[in-house]
Amino acid sequence: MGTPLAAAGPAGVPAPRLSPAFAALVLALLLGLQPVTTDLMLPALPALAADLRAGMASVQLTMSALILAFGLAQLVWGPVADRMGRRPVLLLGLALYVAASVGAANAQQVMAVVVWRALQGAAMSAAVVCARAMVRDLYEPQEGAMVMARALTGLGGLAIASPALGGLLVSALGWRAAVAAMGVVGAALAVFIALRLPETARHRRPEATQLRPLLRQMGAILRHPGFRAWAALVACSYGGLFIFLASSGFVLIGVLGLAPGRAGLVMSSCSVAYISGTLLCRRWIPRLGLVGAVQRAAWFTLAACVAMALLAITDARSVIAVMVPTWLYAIGHGVHMPCGQAGAVGPFPQAAGLTSALAGFVTALLAFAIGLWLGRMLDGTVRPFALAMGSAAGLTVLVAWTLVRRHGAKLGHA
Repeated sequence: MGTPLAAAGPAGVPAPRLSPAFAALVLALLLGLQPVTTDLMLPALPALAADLRAGMASVQLTMSALILAFGLAQLVWGPVADRMGRRPVLLLGLALYVAASVGAANAQQVMAVVVWRALQGAAMSAAVVCARAMVRDLYEPQEGAMVMARALTGLGGLAIASPALGGLLVSALGWRAAVAAMGVVGAALAVFIALRLPETARHRRPEATQLRPLLRQMGAILRHPGFRAWAALVACSYGGLFIFLASSGFVLIGVLGLAPGRAGLVMSSCSVAYISGTLLCRRWIPRLGLVGAVQRAAWFTLAACVAMALLAITDARSVIAVMVPTWLYAIGHGVHMPCGQAGAVGPFPQAAGLTSALAGFVTALLAFAIGLWLGRMLDGTVRPFALAMGSAAGLTVLVAWTLVRRHGAKLGHA
């Protein structure tokens, strides 16, 4: 593992170096805010629908609005983080996140929950954008992917705990307790960042938020074939995960009849498979590089695609039939995400915030469209879930074996 670069403070004084272990911890906590925000809610969705007398489409909108705001806000936070640095954006975003969590926990109508969840998503995006940009602040792409994989192993632990904790909170105290727990996590993370994290941005770009330079930089990023390849991989792979996030509560509880607590534990098993994928990623990258690791992981994703197709055909209603292909998908996802996120920001170290934001926006836009589709298509069977996840798996494999194979090694400037 390489030594991280020294970060420059606001006055140009180098900030303390971050060890790879501490950097991975910070990244895991920041990126972990996303599974906390989504996974804690998974067992709560059916209870929310019953309590607020809301229809399926409205309840799905609490997830879709969150992910759309998450994507759109990245286009704001990214340039601001390139201009002002990572710390100010992180602290402001986390303060807004806590406020939105309190608002959602006290909402009395489903559309009020949707609005507060949208603000949660916008605030959460500050943490994710800055985390991805910090990887490029401190490391070259291949080293960054190793640290990212290490961080995502830790994130997997948070993802294991979140649905299980959500299920327990919903069973004991109702869906509002799960949302309130998000605010507690956000407040604790804000304190940690304020006390322990130095500024990592080594360059300030005053022009980052000026319209013409911003548009020129966006054009350069979007034209870069390496960025397009890696961003497409991240979008397709996360799209499949979002299908699981948005529909697993209804499939496991509504179709298979599991209690919320047990359903939360089953959902957590997906994160165990995901952690396995990140461990494989950390083993494969030094031997195979980013592109080679993704090529190998795509075999797991292909197996998930085939298994999901069989599930859609048979409409088999058992936990094993639903979760085995999901586990296969999660293993592949555990490789695709750290490689894809590090590869996407690799070509543009001077504009890592904006590059991270553009990649995140594309991902969130796809997830938003998926959420709207699922709200209309979930029909009391496992078929819509299986068809959607199978399609996402097929697209991920296609991107991995075409665009990434051809352009993934292009990590220099176009």
